[in-house]
Amino acid sequence: MSGTLFFDGHCGMCTRSRDLLERMNRTGDVRLEPLQKADTTDRLSAALGRPLSQDELMASIWWLDDDGSVCAAAEAAAVAASVATGVPVPRWLYRFPGAGPLSEAAYRWVADNRGRFPGTTPYCDREPSSC
Repeated sequence: MSGTLFFDGHCGMCTRSRDLLERMNRTGDVRLEPLQKADTTDRLSAALGRPLSQDELMASIWWLDDDGSVCAAAEAAAVAASVATGVPVPRWLYRFPGAGPLSEAAYRWVADNRGRFPGTTPYCDREPSSC
């Protein structure tokens, strides 16, 4: 399994998380792209089979599997961590009864407060030609 994790390239905390995932990517099966890339909305909308609004797009991270399946938020983080490390545990933990909804609630709180967390230079400031 391989795919692409889309993240907010204007967010310092998101970029720090992206950098961590890149270091964890021992399988090489995870590609990391900013949500701001020109074709992102079209790619995700096509995979979802419906238009994706800008607000929906920017509300969370997104995982687009090479087989065309899509997930977002905490589930996307769990899938990406499993694929990057080659260890299925993060995905299993997400699917454990009750863990998915708790993970999603925690993800939403972090996403809504991401400006309060320490970050790094946002990806789109470091790599403006990629955004």
